[in-house]
Amino acid sequence: MDAMTHRTQAVVVGGGQAGLAIGYFLARQGRDFRILDAAATPAAAWRDRWDSLRLFTPARYSGLPGRAFPGDPDRYPGRDDVVEYLTDYARRFELPVELDSPVRAVRRAPTGYRVELDDRAYETPQVVVATGPFQAPNVPEVAARLDPGVFQRHGSAYRRPQEVPEGRVLVVGGGNTGFQIAEELAGSREVHLSIGTRQTSLPQRLLGRDLFWYLDSTGLIRKTADSRIGRRMSGRDTLIGSSARRLRRRGVRVHPRTVAAEGSTVTFGDDTRLEVDAVVWATGFRPDHSWIDVPVLDEAGRPVHRRGVTGAPGLYFLGLTWQHTRGSALLGWVKDDAEHIAQEIAAFPPPVPAEAPAPATNHRRSE
Repeated sequence: MDAMTHRTQAVVVGGGQAGLAIGYFLARQGRDFRILDAAATPAAAWRDRWDSLRLFTPARYSGLPGRAFPGDPDRYPGRDDVVEYLTDYARRFELPVELDSPVRAVRRAPTGYRVELDDRAYETPQVVVATGPFQAPNVPEVAARLDPGVFQRHGSAYRRPQEVPEGRVLVVGGGNTGFQIAEELAGSREVHLSIGTRQTSLPQRLLGRDLFWYLDSTGLIRKTADSRIGRRMSGRDTLIGSSARRLRRRGVRVHPRTVAAEGSTVTFGDDTRLEVDAVVWATGFRPDHSWIDVPVLDEAGRPVHRRGVTGAPGLYFLGLTWQHTRGSALLGWVKDDAEHIAQEIAAFPPPVPAEAPAPATNHRRSE
């Protein structure tokens, strides 16, 4: 083992909500472990979302294990509230988050796995991939056919209306992100929304209670992906607090799926066309696990697992959409899967003894 290879009992890849949740349980086990995060700042996945973003779960349903989300439990926290909460969470529980630490590869090793970074590597019997569902932005191929003069931005890079040019704006994507961005832009722009697949729309509040109170009270939020109702729910997304009718009242014009583009003209599924000045692609993300050199992915690059446990002993996933239940990728419910994975880790054969503290390197920890 070279001087820049260190042994530890577990490595968590990803320092977002899933990584912090599993870190909480590993710390309670007294385990020597590292949480490796590629970003330079804590809570980067939230820090990089648009300014006006608000959770559609109230604060009472938005806490990680061991600490409730602060403030009025019925309020809907904003982006900066979540960033502050996650940053404070890592500090409060003294979780070993190492920032500026992008993982380049996970490979088999005699001790279990070798986790490779640019400047060092870790050998460990257990690895938790907690990079979550938001990885590589998914932009349709038709985007490349638009003129350079048409402003284009993926929803993950959208911050505020002032960054979008004056003129006619097309938002592509019928999920919660697309609806929220379209509604915000409608306050100052002519906005069109292209929807590929119609989704069920549910009110944020019903009879004075938040939607998630009903989901929690009835147990629907914990229905598993392989249950009868879970199989129906997992095949579709749900709009929360938004609807096409509401957007139309705000002046947004709704179109079918975007199927083609040429110059500054976009064509929809009903053969209608629209001249645009700007396009925001609220078209989600695609998985990117190309750095995992272990046979735990299917032909489409998706993890093959059962509640995060793969066929490779000691290798787990956490924070995936519908990993086990509707709540698996949500801030307030990821703790359930995190606790399950922590129990799997605790039941694993005795870990490799941790080495003496590693020499200082040029990475830095979360502060």
